[in-house]
Amino acid sequence: MDARPIGVFDSGVGGLTVLHECLVTMPHEDFVYLGDHARLPYGPRPLPEIRRFAREIGAFLEEQDVKLILVACNAATSAALPQLQEELRVPVIGVITPEAHAAVQATRNRRIGLLATQATVDGGRYAELVHALDAGVAFFPVACPRLVPLIEGDDPYGEETEQAVREYAAPLKEAGIDTVVLGCTHYPLIRPIFQRTFGRDVTLVFSAEETAREVAETLARKRIENDAAREGAYRFLTTGDPEAFREMGRRFLQLPIGEVEHVAPARLEGAAA
Repeated sequence: MDARPIGVFDSGVGGLTVLHECLVTMPHEDFVYLGDHARLPYGPRPLPEIRRFAREIGAFLEEQDVKLILVACNAATSAALPQLQEELRVPVIGVITPEAHAAVQATRNRRIGLLATQATVDGGRYAELVHALDAGVAFFPVACPRLVPLIEGDDPYGEETEQAVREYAAPLKEAGIDTVVLGCTHYPLIRPIFQRTFGRDVTLVFSAEETAREVAETLARKRIENDAAREGAYRFLTTGDPEAFREMGRRFLQLPIGEVEHVAPARLEGAAA
C-alpha cells in the first residue's frame, strides 16, 4: 500500500467537480488540490503560457511527494499533458481522453460537438483523440468565452447564462450533432441549462466519473493504492485568496472545505526552475 496523496490541479475551482468524483470513487485515498487562482482564467491565455503554468504546478506537486497527478483542467490537459508525462516521475492523467472516448462510444450519427474554452479548442487535443478512435466522425468545436465568468458569478442560473448557452449551442444544433462534450470542468454546474437547450435526443458528455475510474485503475495497476480500510483526507492550496477559494469551492465540490493554504505564484515558478 502507498499512503502518499494524489495531486490534483486546475486554474481555479472548476476541477473540484472532478475531485468530487475522485473522493466518491476512492474514499480511502488522500488528495492535495491546488487551484491557481492568481493566474486564472487559463482559457483565453496562449497555449505556451498555460503549458508553463502546468509544468510549474506539476513540479511543485511532485515536491509534495504525491504518487500521481491528475490535471483536472481541460485547458492545461490540452496544452501540457505530453510534456508533464515526459518530465515528471509520477503518472500523470488528464481529463480529455476519457471524454473523447465516451463521446465516440455515445454518438449514433458520428457527429460530435465540443463546448470549451478558447485554449482547449485551440489545443486541438479533442479532435485528435476523437479521430484516432473513429476517423469518420465529424467534429465541431465551439469556444465559449462567456461561460466561466457567468458560472462563477452571482447568478449562474440566470437569463444571461441561458442566453449564452443558446448562442454557443446554435451552430452545433445546425450541424446536426447528437453528442456534445462539455469540455470545461465548470460546465457540469449548469448541466440542466445545456440539457434543456439541446433536448433529450442529444447526449451530454462530462466524464468526471470516467476520469476518477481511470485514476483508480492506474493506482491498482501500479500497485500504489492506499489501504482500502482507511478514510482518506483532502487539503486545499490556492495561489489566490484562500477565503474566496473556500466560498466558491463549496459550490463546485459540494462537500465541506476547511482551511485553505496559500501558495505564492513565485513558489511555483521556483519549483520548475
